[in-house]
Amino acid sequence: QVQLQESGPGLVKPSQTLSLTCTVSGDSITTSNYYWGWIRQSPGKGLEWMGAIDYEGISYYSPSLKSRTSISRDTSKNQFSLQLSSVIPEDTAVYFCGGRHEVRERIFQDYWGQGTQVTVSS
Repeated sequence: QVQLQESGPGLVKPSQTLSLTCTVSGDSITTSNYYWGWIRQSPGKGLEWMGAIDYEGISYYSPSLKSRTSISRDTSKNQFSLQLSSVIPEDTAVYFCGGRHEVRERIFQDYWGQGTQVTVSS
């Protein structure tokens, strides 16, 4: 069973960079046909897809966040990370990491972390 766990600071000051890490267990992040990503949920905007990185290390970003977002991976630790720069209070949200595995053509298995609250405040 694939499990994901988010980690990182719960409080970030405005204009700083938010950094979160997702540790994956149960499978390798380099296993074929896996996509690893981040979403967030805030009261004002609902669920928002931020971006993803695939099993080959190719990153994909939401157009609205692309200029501030970076997703990377550390295959030696089986982790992938999110960095969101120049944060503002509106970036306050619960951040979730997730994984999607295409087990067969157009058949997907999704996995999610429990989520972590990040508050942007001085």
